[in-house]
Parts: sequence; structure tokens; C-alpha cells
Amino acid sequence: MAKKQDDGQKIVADNRKARYLYFIESTLEAGLVLTGSEVKSLRSGKANIAESYAMAKDGELFLVNAYIPEYLMANRFNHEPRRVRKLLVRGLQARRLAIAIQREA
Repeated sequence: MAKKQDDGQKIVADNRKARYLYFIESTLEAGLVLTGSEVKSLRSGKANIAESYAMAKDGELFLVNAYIPEYLMANRFNHEPRRVRKLLVRGLQARRLAIAIQREA
């Protein structure tokens, strides 16, 4: 279910289990490169990021295994529900996170 932040923005997906199981040291707000049918589907509030993770590749970050259900009204122009999506962050933040991700692996 979608909820609103203090500043009025709508949260479309949240991983509450991760906040319960792990100590979150810092957070980062990032954008996603989405198709039109993904945007429509996100508005329904049924996205799931519980099993997703970030992957660094060629200095960019990607969100892997996030589930955004197909939009039923999109017919043949629909999207793949678990496709890899590019994260939109500043260059310096992307490099720092890429180094942290590779260090953990």
C-alpha cells in the first residue's frame, strides 16, 4: 500500500523487512528509468522491492529483481515485470556506492 511522506510525496515501494533485519547506516534517494506502462502500474501501489538489490556496472547502478506488475491496459506495449532498471544518482554517489558494493562481494 502506498503511503505519504512528511513532505507530501507518495512512497510507492518500501522494504520494511530490511529495516527490521538490518541496521541502516545511511539512505539514498534515487530515481529509476521507467517505461510508460511501469509508471501506470506503480500508481496502483503493487510494486515489491523485498528481493531486489543494487548492481554496479560500468560506473552506473542498476536495480535488479524489483517487481513491478504488468499494467493490464497496456496490451502489447507492456513491460517485463522483473527487468533490470537503471538507478538515477549523481556521478560521485554512483562511484561511492559501486566501490562499496564491489567491496562487499
